[in-house]
Amino acid sequence: MRAWPRPTLVRRVLVALGMAFFLVWCMLLAYEYVQLKRDTDRHAGVHTVGAALSAALLDLDDPRQVASAVATTATWLNLVRRDANILPGDLVFTLWDRQGRLLYASDASDPPAARQGHAGSGNAAFWIYRHDAAAWSLRIAEPKPASTATLGGLGMGLVPYLLISLPCVVLPLWLAVRQGLRPLRLLAERIGARQRDDLSPIGMDPHYAELRPLVAAFDELLARLRSKVQRERAFIEDAAHELRTPMAVISTQAHVIARAADPAERRQAQDHLNLAIARASHLTGQLLELATLDEMAPATLELVDVAGSVRQLLAQQMTLALARRMDLSLDAPDRLDWPVELPAFHSIVINLLENSLRYVPPGGCVQVGLRRDGADLVLWIADDGPGIAPDQRPHLFERFYRGRGHDAPGSGLGLAIVRQACARLRGDVRLVAGLGGKGCGFEVRLSAVMA
Repeated sequence: MRAWPRPTLVRRVLVALGMAFFLVWCMLLAYEYVQLKRDTDRHAGVHTVGAALSAALLDLDDPRQVASAVATTATWLNLVRRDANILPGDLVFTLWDRQGRLLYASDASDPPAARQGHAGSGNAAFWIYRHDAAAWSLRIAEPKPASTATLGGLGMGLVPYLLISLPCVVLPLWLAVRQGLRPLRLLAERIGARQRDDLSPIGMDPHYAELRPLVAAFDELLARLRSKVQRERAFIEDAAHELRTPMAVISTQAHVIARAADPAERRQAQDHLNLAIARASHLTGQLLELATLDEMAPATLELVDVAGSVRQLLAQQMTLALARRMDLSLDAPDRLDWPVELPAFHSIVINLLENSLRYVPPGGCVQVGLRRDGADLVLWIADDGPGIAPDQRPHLFERFYRGRGHDAPGSGLGLAIVRQACARLRGDVRLVAGLGGKGCGFEVRLSAVMA
């Protein structure tokens, strides 16, 4: 099967122009038809002929002379009418004397319209003219053309004018469209000539104002892609750098275990190896989690009892809190339903909770709160630990950033994951005051997208 040709703007404009000309032809035809109907109904051509003939017959007294004049006029007018081949049928002339005797009839059949009609009768088939003089009575009947014939004649009369005007309109319009699309072709050629990894701006200032938003939007898209590629490259470099240390430790301790003769030395190397493996595993898990949150697909929200979910996550961390003699508490209603993407919400709670449990010294206090604030869900986690120095706060949510002044292990990805998860849930996270004027806290606000 032969495929249809692809649509083009030039073809579409020409088709639209053809439709416009057709509509103009229809409107002009309707206007001409209405005007003709009004003029002929008001003053048909037969009245003009009849009035002129009647005026000429008034000077004749002999009925035979009148009949001869009428016959001559009828023969001449009908010959002209037939040669023109525009109007239908012949004019029917009839002449009577005052006693009702027929003096002349151009049609022997003597149509009823000519005998019975009278001036201005509005007969459906004829226009009638009648004049009664002192010695004679004249009637002229003209056949009315059919509506279809009238429309056909008027329509064909308009066609030459439209055909003359069509090239005068199509040619300038075609040239304007062709020249107007030239910047688009140049833009396509410039984009097609770029290298695959070239994400620099197009650098094109189109002459037409309508094309500037397109070029600006394309440049903005390229800017976002450049930013994303740069972030991904930096992320890969940082991830490789962070993984290099535990992998080096794993390699070193594996050699120590293989060559150590002393059982104590072997056990110590085994412990170091396990710690390095755990760190590498934790870092790999966080990298995968962050990559998942970076996906472009929108979050799939579902109505969840977030209070119950937070209780379960705190219960999982209770063993670590008890081992470090820490007070871990929750301030939340018994049940609080909220639309969230559960994996992203769990990432927020777990990473903030682990962050507090890791940096707060043994015997410290960590409080978790959950409440509804108007159209927002507020989650906060605060502690009484050492806090965060003011100069470090601007970098808290950067990937692989680890604060100074502590020796707690970590990858520097926890708060970056929290920020990304909050953005995925159309929320934000900010640093707030800690407990009792010490430590620090984090407040998360999530908008009620489905609530």
